[in-house]
Amino acid sequence: MSIIRSFSVGEGDMFYIQHGNDNFTIIDCCMSEEDRDFLVEQLKSASKDKNIVRFISTHPDDDHILGLSFLHEKMNIRNFYCVKNEATKPDWTVDFDQYCALRDDSDRAFSLSRGCSRKWINQSDEERGGSGIYILWPIVTNEYYKEALKQAKQGKSPNNISPIVRYMLKDGAAVLWMGDLEDDFMENIKDAFTMERSNILFAPHHGRNSGKVPEEWLESINPGIVIIGEAPSKDLNYYDGYNTITQNSAGDIILQCESGKTHIWVSNREYSVDYLHDENLADANWNYIGTLYV
Repeated sequence: MSIIRSFSVGEGDMFYIQHGNDNFTIIDCCMSEEDRDFLVEQLKSASKDKNIVRFISTHPDDDHILGLSFLHEKMNIRNFYCVKNEATKPDWTVDFDQYCALRDDSDRAFSLSRGCSRKWINQSDEERGGSGIYILWPIVTNEYYKEALKQAKQGKSPNNISPIVRYMLKDGAAVLWMGDLEDDFMENIKDAFTMERSNILFAPHHGRNSGKVPEEWLESINPGIVIIGEAPSKDLNYYDGYNTITQNSAGDIILQCESGKTHIWVSNREYSVDYLHDENLADANWNYIGTLYV
């Protein structure tokens, strides 16, 4: 069993995966000064029994690295994963400075690319098992990707250097993250590799129209649920024809992944959907909205 939590942090992204072994994965962070103590305590509590804690950074925009310096101060990030890049910013921030320091630290950083492998993100040994995390993109030789790296180096948007991360629980759900990839960029690379089927998709660019996943990819992914992140409603694409959870309304989301099924809870007591199976689960602090069979 594993637990995935998507935090409701306003117009930003922050997730963790509490793996069934002694691994713990944080994906991005967006922590305001008002929320950061609470959020770090949540991370510490969820990872207290884990020996391997890693941070995956999709890209260094403020809504994905806000609070990174504070997080590193409190949790000492020893395993930092990002694509190899030389991104710069026209406006300096302490969190971007921290991102660059971790990115460029050869003892802490590991570069993400399609098919990369490492203990214990996706390799096992006699000491411990892998975490089931695989990287589908980037293909570092792709011309569109190289142009995205160039743009980021020049201080322009780093959205399109985002990797595509797939987490898979054995005999359970497969889950996709795409950072803030933009729709025109995805259209350009959609034939560069075969997208893999996944049960749950966190829509890129917080679910905005500007990050709409190409139809060809959606057909290959065939998601049971598309989770649409937090952005102004006028900017969102609601993925007609697919089952969705909208985090603007649902609040925090917890996915409890087990063999053959994923139970789903949200923090908003009033939120509901009509497409999930009801296994009559209850929790004093969370609203159970149903179970996805996978």
